[in-house]
Amino acid sequence: MLSIENYNFKDKKVIIRVDFNVPLNANLEVTDDTRIRAAIPTIKKVVENGGSVILMSHLGRPKAGAEDKFSLKHIIPTLESRLGMTIDFADDCMGAQAVDKCAALKPGQVLLLENLRFYAEEDGKPRGLAKDASAEEKADAKKIVKASQKEFVKKLASYANCYINDAFGTAHRAHASTALIAEFFPNDKMFGFVINGELKAVDALMKEPQRPFVAIIGGAKVSSKITIIEKLMERVDSLIIGGAMTYTFIAAEGGKIGNSLCEPEQFDVAKAVLAKAKEKGIEILFAEDTIAGDSFSESANSVTCPTNEIPDGWQGLDVGPIADAAFRSHILACKTILWNGPVGVFEMKKFETGSKSIAMAIADSTSNGAFSLIGGGDSVACINKFGLADKVSYVSTGGGALLEYMEGIELPGIAAIRK
Repeated sequence: MLSIENYNFKDKKVIIRVDFNVPLNANLEVTDDTRIRAAIPTIKKVVENGGSVILMSHLGRPKAGAEDKFSLKHIIPTLESRLGMTIDFADDCMGAQAVDKCAALKPGQVLLLENLRFYAEEDGKPRGLAKDASAEEKADAKKIVKASQKEFVKKLASYANCYINDAFGTAHRAHASTALIAEFFPNDKMFGFVINGELKAVDALMKEPQRPFVAIIGGAKVSSKITIIEKLMERVDSLIIGGAMTYTFIAAEGGKIGNSLCEPEQFDVAKAVLAKAKEKGIEILFAEDTIAGDSFSESANSVTCPTNEIPDGWQGLDVGPIADAAFRSHILACKTILWNGPVGVFEMKKFETGSKSIAMAIADSTSNGAFSLIGGGDSVACINKFGLADKVSYVSTGGGALLEYMEGIELPGIAAIRK
């Protein structure tokens, strides 16, 4: 397999699939540029080696073709600032302007194509179907999109003579620009620095972790995290389970959780996890105490109570001080740490303490020699909010892709390069 480290990019036009699916505020300004910053080394490598760069990405989930709020033109100021050079822009990834600008591209120049998902062929999902469309109509529309997908990919590929996939966040999707385009570059395809870094970090975590190894798994639903929890139980020494999914486990064991989020249909799953952990000798830590609110809001009244004795009308929104201390002590004793999912509503200052405490403990443990990986959109937003991203070993740009790779699933975007 080719390596970006020693490939000769001189006079090559290189099309790079980046992941610029970044959050924008109401003024369409980038609010978290983690993914943009991550892509800079790959872009610079090509430019500094005498090649030209064509960047392609998606942004959001446009459902009706081209929509201004999903235009990649909005990220150009941030990209130019981070890259330190002017970026050209083609306002349609398939249009005549894109063709002409790609053809005219000179070594050292960078061109950004408009949002790939303005075309249904990118993700294979028909656009503009009526809400009441029948199953037959949906199936027919999908067939039409699939039939035109190869021409879509072929045209994208025609812009360049080398392909780099550096979009780990979309590597688990069998989309045109991540899984299909690679076949047009049988001898000139490779991973960028982002994907190489992601694979190296996850492999270090899952294949040869230093012990003790703790995984901190937060978030709202057991149902969305059960597969990764089961996979991790083959690797970890302990699990810290936080966030709203805590209350499903507590309720399954007969605890009182007030109005906290809960998935009663997952009680049997939660009990099975606890039984398996006991059988395998894996320590599972839950918050002993909880900060509960009488509403889901910054202005909520709050009370600290045992996690299994939350009063009626109140809901758990953060971990309490006893749990803070216990979690910190446990994390500091570990040599490998995975964090996926906050342990409270960190977006609200009133309920950010638990997640902030986790972030600080991971940073401190890392400074003491532990290997730490932060993955999942909310965890990344959390570590960035508290200014600790540079204090941990690795911050992943992948959400679903990270989890699926850790689960051992072959990711289409990865397989296409390795093939």
